[in-house]
Amino acid sequence: MGRHLVPLTVDNLAGLPARCRDCAFWEHAPGSADQSAPAGRPGAGKEAWVSTVLREWGTCGRLVQVDGRPVGFIMYAPPAYVPRSASFPTSPVTVDAVLLTTARIDPGYRGQGLGRVMVQSMAKDLLARGVRAIEAFGDARPDALSARLWDGGCLTPAPYLEAVGFEEVRAHAMFPRLRLELKRAVSWRADMEQALDRLFHAGLPRPALHPA
Repeated sequence: MGRHLVPLTVDNLAGLPARCRDCAFWEHAPGSADQSAPAGRPGAGKEAWVSTVLREWGTCGRLVQVDGRPVGFIMYAPPAYVPRSASFPTSPVTVDAVLLTTARIDPGYRGQGLGRVMVQSMAKDLLARGVRAIEAFGDARPDALSARLWDGGCLTPAPYLEAVGFEEVRAHAMFPRLRLELKRAVSWRADMEQALDRLFHAGLPRPALHPA
């Protein structure tokens, strides 16, 4: 079974679930119109956003593929590129952090460590770019894990974030803000090596691991 992670680009956005691909929840402030999406092309807003962030800031996501089929993704960017982030009751995101907006794993591929590997890959990317931390607004509603696994809501379930190393920095009954200090990724190196060994089958190139 061939498994690998690839940077998220405009060219592979089609690998996202349709509801996520066509959604501009994070990319626009509440009440604002999506001026970038022509009629009949609901996904154009997401394409425009990814294109802008890639050009001005750099990689803003990872896509997990199994035998060429997309089964998971994670997206992230500085909060300045995520207007919706200012509307949460636990905002603002700390100035030294990048915001994880959405992470999803196809329910059929849960329990294989792919969620943790996605976060580790994101952390490796951001460490190399001098970022100190990742923050996220978690979804703490009771059905967060069951209803929002793949093609559901736009937030990442808080239990998932906690399971991959995030810690709560501002409590809220529904939308807590959580944080992962990237200096902790130094201690992940052995775990990351093992996870990558499991993820990349023999013959596939493994990315170089950079120290913090």
